[in-house]
Amino acid sequence: MATLVLTAGCTQEEDENIDITDAILTSRAANCADYAAAYSATATDVQRRETYNAAVEVSANGSRCTIASNAVPNHDFNATGHFATPFSEQEQSYTITATPTAAATTTALSLQYDNAVLLNGVKVDLLAAGCFGVGDGNIGCFNLNTPYRYNPMAPNTFGLDEHHAHTQPNGSYHYHGNPMALFDEDNPAQPSPVIGFAADGFPIFGSYIADGDGVRQATSSYQLKTGTRPGGPGGTFDGTFIDDFDYVAGSGDLDACNGMTQEGVYGYVVTDSYPYVLGCFTGTPDDSFRKNPPSR
Repeated sequence: MATLVLTAGCTQEEDENIDITDAILTSRAANCADYAAAYSATATDVQRRETYNAAVEVSANGSRCTIASNAVPNHDFNATGHFATPFSEQEQSYTITATPTAAATTTALSLQYDNAVLLNGVKVDLLAAGCFGVGDGNIGCFNLNTPYRYNPMAPNTFGLDEHHAHTQPNGSYHYHGNPMALFDEDNPAQPSPVIGFAADGFPIFGSYIADGDGVRQATSSYQLKTGTRPGGPGGTFDGTFIDDFDYVAGSGDLDACNGMTQEGVYGYVVTDSYPYVLGCFTGTPDDSFRKNPPSR
């Protein structure tokens, strides 16, 4: 098993569960099988003052891995959120290939698929189901061709907490951007570790990449458009909608899917700016990430 954690407080219990409460990960192993183990944690919904026990199991079977969890994060949450639905535990299981390959063409993100699962067992679901002029703007916009889809990471009414996460209508906690957990952001001395896997099997790295003898944050190649929106809500392009961004090849470190090759390994990189985790799938997403019904 790969070295998973840095913090001394993470312990192996008699039942072989590894305690990852507030863990800072360190491994850059890109094969999901290297993380095969059972993990546990405790997390508190701060506003509701309720504490939960997280359970995550990573199992490997040949060339495939399964990450199953009860969707409880390994960190406290909802200190600053405004969740429309109270958090609730889930039974979720995702299967990924341990040998991902790039497809002939990329696959666009959609509301039909969750995008990724992090090593704490919480999923990444980036797109909002809210568009300008559709219902109340928060949900109900399931046609991906509808313009002016809201950016959940912009200041709006999606109620994200301090981990850029909130709950779906069924109470499922999920990230829309940097989880503000799992990798060192305060004083990183090394490139960031793998913090999870996308639906196509490629690893997701934290934000810091090698730069000479040091490290720095990776930069997205999506740029904010200039000028004024030609229709819809009008106003200047300010990041309120995902339509406000254009991919400009070579303008940052990452490709259109928000990925790059590091030390011979391709993976996605968490960024502070759009698209935050993934812009598309470089490989082919596994059907275990398919949602029914779509949700925001």
